[in-house]
Amino acid sequence: MEAKDIIAKRIAKELKPGNLVNLGIGIPTLVANYVSEDCEIYLQSENGIVGLGPLAVNEEVCVYLTNPSGQFATIKRHAAFFDSALSFIMIRGGHLDVTVLGALEVDEEGSLASWIIPGKLVPGMGGSMDLVEGAKRVIIGTTHTNKGIPKIKKRCSLPLTGYKKVDLIVTELCVIEVKEDGLHLIERHPDVSIDEIILQTEATLHIGDVKLMEV
Repeated sequence: MEAKDIIAKRIAKELKPGNLVNLGIGIPTLVANYVSEDCEIYLQSENGIVGLGPLAVNEEVCVYLTNPSGQFATIKRHAAFFDSALSFIMIRGGHLDVTVLGALEVDEEGSLASWIIPGKLVPGMGGSMDLVEGAKRVIIGTTHTNKGIPKIKKRCSLPLTGYKKVDLIVTELCVIEVKEDGLHLIERHPDVSIDEIILQTEATLHIGDVKLMEV
C-alpha cells in the first residue's frame, strides 16, 4: 500500500458516526475512499457539498462533480449542494467536528504551516485558516518527510496556517497525538521501529505505550 493510502486509511478510523468532516486537498481527499458506506459520517466539501463519497472511477465520473482538489468525486444518497457562502458559514461557525488537512510543516506545539513557501508562486491559502480555527478537531495527514527532510519540526519555519491548533498527526510511519506538553508517539507502522521514527523527526517525541498501526 502506498504511503498516502496508509495515511488516509488510518485517518478514516478516527471519524465517528454523526461527524461532519471537511477533507482538505491532497492526501486528505483520499480519506473518503476509506469511510464505510454504511457509516453515518458526513463529508463536507468547501466548494458546497455535504454527503461527499469516494473518488469517482470509470463510469462514475461526472465532469460537473468535483471535490476541492478538482478530482472527480461521488456523492452519497441524500447529499446536499449549496453555495460557498453557506459552506463557510458551516466552517467559520464552528459546525465542523473534524477537519483533515495536509501540511508542509507541523511542530511540537501543534502549530501548522500548510499554505506557502516564500518565494514560490501559490494560488492562495484557500480555506485552511478558516478550517483550523472553526473545526472542533484538527487532524494532519502528511508524509513524514519531504525527500528525507523532516516535516515534523521543533518549530515551524514557514508562515503559519494556525497556531497550536493541531490535535493529531498521521504519517505513513506513525500516529502522533498533540498534548499540552508536546508530541506523544502513540502508534507506529509494524515495519518501522521507534528509533527509525525518532531519526526522521526533528521534534521531540514522548514515548510511552506505543501500539501498532493497522495497515
